[in-house]
Amino acid sequence: MQDDKESGLTMTPQEMRHLATKATEALVDRISGLDNANAWDGEFHQVLGQQLGGQPPETGQPADKVLELVLNKVLPNAARLDHPRFFGFVPSSPTWPGIIADFLASGFNINSCTWLVSSGTSQLELTVVDWLRGWIGYPETAGGLLTSGGSAASVEALAAAREAMGHPNNPVVYMSDQSHSALKRAALVAGVRREHIRLVPSDDDFRMDVTKLSEQVAKDRATGLHPIAVCANAGSSSTGSIDPLKALSDYCTTESIWLHVDAAYGGFALITNEGKQHLEGIQLADSIGLDAHKWFFQPYESGALMVKDLQHLENVFAMGHDVLQDTVWGANHPNFADRGLQLSRAARALKIWMSVQTFGMSKFRSAVQQGLDLARRAEDYVQTSEILELMAPVELSVLCFRVKPKGGRYDESFLEKINREVLVRIFWNELSFFSSTSLKGVFSLRMCILNHPTTWEDVRRTLELVTQFGRKALAES
Repeated sequence: MQDDKESGLTMTPQEMRHLATKATEALVDRISGLDNANAWDGEFHQVLGQQLGGQPPETGQPADKVLELVLNKVLPNAARLDHPRFFGFVPSSPTWPGIIADFLASGFNINSCTWLVSSGTSQLELTVVDWLRGWIGYPETAGGLLTSGGSAASVEALAAAREAMGHPNNPVVYMSDQSHSALKRAALVAGVRREHIRLVPSDDDFRMDVTKLSEQVAKDRATGLHPIAVCANAGSSSTGSIDPLKALSDYCTTESIWLHVDAAYGGFALITNEGKQHLEGIQLADSIGLDAHKWFFQPYESGALMVKDLQHLENVFAMGHDVLQDTVWGANHPNFADRGLQLSRAARALKIWMSVQTFGMSKFRSAVQQGLDLARRAEDYVQTSEILELMAPVELSVLCFRVKPKGGRYDESFLEKINREVLVRIFWNELSFFSSTSLKGVFSLRMCILNHPTTWEDVRRTLELVTQFGRKALAES
């Protein structure tokens, strides 16, 4: 019989401290030097395949060498989503306590599945979920859980909607033509046929048209289909537009249809007075998805799903299992695995809780308000410019605009060519990074102003660069 011996997968305390110190120093240097770094870096697949591909080694190599490879060849080849001049897609600038929380949760090997397995982080999740309930204005019956992000939250919400609507045959889900593709995927996963996912036209301000919604629902019901959910935007990805939440709630209540609000991007504006006014009516929804890894400055994955009546989630996801029978431990000890898709779950609440405890809500409110304020200043800049045109009203912190000199007559194909050229020049200039969108078929430049280190100087320099490149592209055309 072979003697017991170590597996060889351990390190000495000295080795662990050494590796952790080097990793921490690299992170601190990176974050403190972001302003002087490019907003984006990447490499071609063929190059990275040669550097990082191949079969797994039979014999290991020094941890220092592996760390250096990761720091030099892997992690830098990415969008710097937390850069003060990263305005593409929906950026993210996590707090340091949030980063440390993820490190600690990994080191303690936490699985926030049940109270028995991790009562500490389960309590923190209860606390954070109750914070969300209060910010939304939900009643005491409300509850939810933290998720990987808006995609998972949307799947869980639509599964709850289908169950609450009686699990009918031929279900139909409605969303705006401005809605995120994650909602379409969620509907498919929840059992809605692709041809029964309805995209409702939006108005000139990119908000769902309630009259068009009503007409489509009536048409579907007349043909034997069963509407189960309407998905509203509370900060659409393209423009930041907010659908008429109160009107949609009134309509869905009358028609007995579940109202889900996608607030993954815009939801945390609720912690400011201005944001609460913009999002008035959100508290009437049956379910809401939010992402703390966006406008609440947390590391990925920090999503959340909130429902007005918690029982709707547990009706779908709470299932017994013999091997889990010991997890039933006393009264009022909830198991978050009974509220969503995952059994094995990261300790997502820890980073949110630690960040808020460290900085306090006043600083978080100021950071969110800063994004709102900078977007307003950027809107004013564009509106007073002789060469830039505003493409959509600024509701939250997304600016849609393009190069189009005032007084000039240009066809759309020419303007698209000019603005695509500007986007390419911005991309290769590397001072800033932003992305584009299509607004009812019209090409638009797009900046999402979100990160807490971002200043007006960062926004102004980016807009000035657009103006410079725009003039140059026009002169060369």
